[in-house]
Amino acid sequence: MFEGRDLACVRGGRLVFAHLDFTLERGGALVVAGPNGSGKSTLLRLLAGLLPAHSGQVRFDGATVEEDPEAFHRKLHYVGHLDAAKPTLTVAENLAFWIDLRGGNISRLTPALETFGIADLRNLPTRVLSAGQRRRLGLARLVAVPTSIWLLDEPTIALDRESVATLHDVIGTHLEGGGMAVVATNVPMAIEGAARLELSSCEPAGADEILWA
Repeated sequence: MFEGRDLACVRGGRLVFAHLDFTLERGGALVVAGPNGSGKSTLLRLLAGLLPAHSGQVRFDGATVEEDPEAFHRKLHYVGHLDAAKPTLTVAENLAFWIDLRGGNISRLTPALETFGIADLRNLPTRVLSAGQRRRLGLARLVAVPTSIWLLDEPTIALDRESVATLHDVIGTHLEGGGMAVVATNVPMAIEGAARLELSSCEPAGADEILWA
């Protein structure tokens, strides 16, 4: 089980969100929606352990993620706005580096590239890829190294219609296998059975909240 309990975040003297709760069981998904600046990316970064919470807890299988952050991070993939690909390495070299970093099996490299339709680009340096191709390379990591939790921040950015359909299929397969996903998005995503969390615009934080932060 992956859950957030009474989460709050203050950034730049603004209360981004507060009293936020969610619970995901195996095979569950949460779609996070809201206008720009409402805290979708902030929430995912908090869940990934990249930002501290103002208050509340993130828990996985009954334990707070702070109890063993390294073990928790091995169980998740976080795909943010940036592609985090080295421009001088080829497509295959970038994915191979990621597989090695995460302790995965190199035999999954080619199937992952094939899933997102970039196997024929494997020997090209990443610097020559289009934005959509770089995004597909980033998403191929999800397939290359399986994990329990996927945190996906606007994963459809720069993708064409066919690639969006592929992403839906990949997420569906992940959930059917007992994985969990939190997806922040500004566009409709048809994820079967997904719960929905709607964030509102940021509000100024009170003086006591700023001091507490």
